[in-house]
Amino acid sequence: MKRIVTLAVCLGLAGAAGAWPQSPDWEALGKRWWAHVQFLADDKLEGRDTGSKGFATAAAYVEEQFKQAGLAPAGVEGFAQPVALLATQIAEERSSLELVRGGNREPVKSGEDGFLTVNRDTARQVEAEAVFVGYGLSVPELNYDDLAGQNLQGKVAVFITGGPGTMPGPVKAHFQSSEERRKALLKAGAIGVASIANPKAAEVPWARTAGARFEPKMEIVNEAVGARLAGYSFSLVINPERAEKFFAGSGHTFEEVMAAVNADKPLPHFPLAMKLRARTSVKKWAVQSKNIAGVLRGNDPVLSKEYVVISAHLDHVGIGAEVNGDKIYNGAMDDASGIASLIEVARAMKESGAKPKRSILFLAVSGEEKGLLGSKYFAEHPTVNAKSIVADLNMDMFLPLFPLKVLEVQGLGESALGDDVRAAAAGMGVEVQADKEPEHNRFIRSDQYSFIRKGVPALAFKFGYVPGTPEEKIFKDWYKERYHGPADDAKQPVNLAGAAQFNAILGALAMRVANAPHRPEWKPDSFFRRFAQ
Repeated sequence: MKRIVTLAVCLGLAGAAGAWPQSPDWEALGKRWWAHVQFLADDKLEGRDTGSKGFATAAAYVEEQFKQAGLAPAGVEGFAQPVALLATQIAEERSSLELVRGGNREPVKSGEDGFLTVNRDTARQVEAEAVFVGYGLSVPELNYDDLAGQNLQGKVAVFITGGPGTMPGPVKAHFQSSEERRKALLKAGAIGVASIANPKAAEVPWARTAGARFEPKMEIVNEAVGARLAGYSFSLVINPERAEKFFAGSGHTFEEVMAAVNADKPLPHFPLAMKLRARTSVKKWAVQSKNIAGVLRGNDPVLSKEYVVISAHLDHVGIGAEVNGDKIYNGAMDDASGIASLIEVARAMKESGAKPKRSILFLAVSGEEKGLLGSKYFAEHPTVNAKSIVADLNMDMFLPLFPLKVLEVQGLGESALGDDVRAAAAGMGVEVQADKEPEHNRFIRSDQYSFIRKGVPALAFKFGYVPGTPEEKIFKDWYKERYHGPADDAKQPVNLAGAAQFNAILGALAMRVANAPHRPEWKPDSFFRRFAQ
């Protein structure tokens, strides 16, 4: 049997602790990591939906693992930071939607043609005209405005997701965020939206998208004063395969719109020849959840008051629509894998006797699947001095599906952290690449974005691949077959050695940032530099 070598040797943390073997047993270290995933993704936890009994079990497990790793409590109540939420869910049996053209009414079949989504501000009844507004983006920095000259007062804005190919990726991603788009549309007078996903950028089949419509939506109850942006009175998601019925009689077709999208030509803007008439019933209830935070205190008298955050989300989506006889959405990769890495890196630092100069804060957040709620709450109400947080290293389904040869880093070119991760990966013989699919906006779709909006440089990670290789097919098939589905469970094949190697890189990166003489800064040309305080 191979000797199991602690992850500490790979982190370069052993220091003067003695001579360490040069050939770690990556497979054994990966099995130790996988054991956490198996616990968190077990059917008994029922998918760890935010605020659920299964989530509470997962939170207690993480807290215990943090204690065993020697971390000090860094929450409000010990390791916990309570997060109060309001849940809303559509009562579809008491709701309806139809298209009204002249005296004719055409029902919209929920789950087939599209589906309504709800929030605390959803109106019980709406009848409104609709306007197609292209991508629905308003980007002052680029003098680009899909809403300019459009009469949206009291109307529903219909848009296709994405943006012009000529628009820089970070800019496009930021202004496609739900909050930024909502600010612009509400300011323009729209009372609601109807979104159509660009079929070429779809990550999951429509059936799984529609099946998720019954998942409760959640919002933070006690947001900072003035921070809450009102929700839409009406919100609809349209099935791209059924979109033509919404364009009928307008003088334009969805086929025409998609031709312009595919050719990267300007999209037309025009009123649709119908009204949307909706009756919506909404269930509401309070939810109590929590973030779990533990800290490894730094040993420098000055720098120890600063913090490097390593984060991952503990929640998944719970129990959902049945797929192949299974309705538990276990969330093994999304994101029990990231939580397992939090635990293993913390444990490796304890075993090595690591003494970073800055403090390292390990943060398991709630409500990521509900709109980055736990990380947003932590960023708004940090349990440490907000200005003392120097970086966030976030893990959200880093997908160790094949050997780790290339590491994809979201945010690679935005801050000095890009140089740090290159150095950490090089020490493991791993290449680093930037996000290969910027059209999916992943840099603003997970918890690192909550820190970015507070001016904190951040990175997120995926196992990378070279286009045209078998690894690319494995990666993309995972999204089609498992992402936000019951098949993301502990039975799926993973590369255990690769996961352990990733943990080593993550730990080395955290130590490098913690020990650097200066905190990382945004690059001068980074779009996100504007958030720096």
